[in-house]
Amino acid sequence: MNKQDHRGNLRKMRTELNQEVQYYLPLYNNLERGEEIHLNPYIGKEVCLQFTGNIYCVVTGKKIKKTFGEGMSYEAFRSSPMADESIIRPELSTAHLGIERRDLDWEIAHHVVPHFVYLSYTSGFKVGVTRYTQIPTRWIDQGATLAMKIAETPYRQAAGLIEVALKEFVADKTNWRTMLKGSDAPEKSIQSLRDELITKIPEELQAFILKDSAPMDINFPVQRFPEKPKSVKLDKLPTIQKKLAGIKGQYLIFEDDSVFNVRAHSAYEISFEG
Repeated sequence: MNKQDHRGNLRKMRTELNQEVQYYLPLYNNLERGEEIHLNPYIGKEVCLQFTGNIYCVVTGKKIKKTFGEGMSYEAFRSSPMADESIIRPELSTAHLGIERRDLDWEIAHHVVPHFVYLSYTSGFKVGVTRYTQIPTRWIDQGATLAMKIAETPYRQAAGLIEVALKEFVADKTNWRTMLKGSDAPEKSIQSLRDELITKIPEELQAFILKDSAPMDINFPVQRFPEKPKSVKLDKLPTIQKKLAGIKGQYLIFEDDSVFNVRAHSAYEISFEG
C-alpha cells in the first residue's frame, strides 16, 4: 500500500457490521464532512497520526484550546442539547411532554422517537439505552461482542426509566481496559440474563418488553489484544507512529499495548499517514 497523507478534523469512527466490523475514519474540514479512510486494510501496518495543534468546536466551528464533552467548546457544552444531562440520564428527558430542556425541536426529533433498552456484553454484562437508528452502531462503539434488545419504547424517558430499574441488577457502564483486553465468554447466556431482567421491570413499563428478540454476535478486527492497555492522548503525544494491531469500540489498538480513543479526540485536527 502506497503511503498517503490525509488531513482533517477527527470525529468518531463510522462502522459497518460485517463478518468483522469495518471501520472508517472521518476527517472533516472543520464542520464540513471530508474524506473517510477505511482503516481495516491498515491493521498489521505502521500508521502515523500527527496533531497539528488546531482544535475546532464540532458545534460552532470556532477554534478552541480545549474540548468539553465530545469535541465541544465550553459555551457549546453548556448550551447544546447534544450535551444535556438527559443524554447520559435518559430518564430526565421531558420532550414527550413538550417541555424544553435546551432545544425542544431538537429534543423532539431525537427523544420522541423509538428507543431500545438493551443488554450487551462489553467488559461484562451491561444495560443501556439508544435510539432505534443507533443499532448496531451503539453496540459496536461500546466494544460489545454480544448484544440483545430488551424493550422498545416510543420516547426516551420511558427507556431511561426501564434502565434505572435494571441497573440495580446489572452494570450500566463499561470498564474500557477490560473491554480492550478481549472478552472471555460470559458465564451466563445473554438470553437467560435477559429473561431474568424482564421480571425486574416495573409493571407500568412491562408493555414495552419485546417478546421476540435475538442475540447478535459482533466480531472486531483485532490481531492482538493488549495485555495492559495504556491510553495515549494527542495533547501529550502529538505524534503517534506505531503498528496498528486492531480496532475495537472506538479505540485504535497498537502493538505496544497503547490505545487511542478516537471519539475522545473529536474536533482535533490531524494528519494521517499509512
